[in-house]
Amino acid sequence: MSLLAIETSCDETAAAVVGPDLSIHSSIVASQAAAHAAYGGVVPELAARMHLERIAEVTAAALAAAPGGWGGITGVAVTRGPGLAGCLLVGTAYADALAGARGLPVVGVSHMAGHVWAAQLADPALRPPFVALVVSGGHTELIHVEAPGAVRLLGATRDDAVGEAFDKVARLLGLPYPGGPAIDVSARTGNPARHRLPRPILPDFGFSFSGLKTAVRYLLDDLRVGDQPLATTAQADVAASFQAAAVDTLCTQLEAAIEYTGAPRAIIVGGVASNRSLREEAARRCRGLAELTIPPPALCTDNAAMVGAAGWEIVRRRGFDDGPLSVDPGLASYI
Repeated sequence: MSLLAIETSCDETAAAVVGPDLSIHSSIVASQAAAHAAYGGVVPELAARMHLERIAEVTAAALAAAPGGWGGITGVAVTRGPGLAGCLLVGTAYADALAGARGLPVVGVSHMAGHVWAAQLADPALRPPFVALVVSGGHTELIHVEAPGAVRLLGATRDDAVGEAFDKVARLLGLPYPGGPAIDVSARTGNPARHRLPRPILPDFGFSFSGLKTAVRYLLDDLRVGDQPLATTAQADVAASFQAAAVDTLCTQLEAAIEYTGAPRAIIVGGVASNRSLREEAARRCRGLAELTIPPPALCTDNAAMVGAAGWEIVRRRGFDDGPLSVDPGLASYI
């Protein structure tokens, strides 16, 4: 028996079927990135409307690709927060309706718990205790998962999330949306030592990326001549220098958290965990310090398989919910 999982917290409409052993029987993601690119970021009303248009076909495709279809489904898991309110309402209302029509139980899942348990999809042997660096467009946090259901926040960003900083710096550089992947590509031909940018290391495992973003803006003011765009080589050097500063900051705080907790394992999850430089530098710096797990990029960006993994964790610990589900756009829980 498996969980049908649904994810609509932001701009991906996703559905997956995940077994109790965390085997992924199907995973379908319909991205809205092209629709939002013209606006330079996610437009909440547009995102919610596109979820309404796509959720039925995405869910049907996930069920069609899974063995047994509805006959193999034992319950429905859905993201109830954090995220955009209208987007969350589409997913939870659809999940409640499906579960009710089929006589199945439903479980509401934290999107952030989904990111954390995506690491277990990549490594089924993963068990607490471990330190998790959660990096996305809306979050930059270090947590200590001490035991199942026992999560302690170690530190978080004081301002911009690192993914938000990537998007804003990409816009300053004239790179397309989404900014994270665009900077990752541009930086590959740049010199990361060309410009020395600040590394915002704060006490108590905190982060701050607003100053780094401002430093890039001032740097670009100095480099540009009139209204002329930067040469491709200069653009790549700034992208590489910014990325090096952001990655160094993340890895330094991750190392400190591992040493502080004594955790034998660490994970990096969330959309920014797809960044090639972060993956390589974290692997180098964790060698000999802790066993590191970073899911493949398809499990770092928003998807429903991670919601299914977190759903199974919740069901085993406390069972299904008594529906209908409520949404919480500001949900901070990792449980």
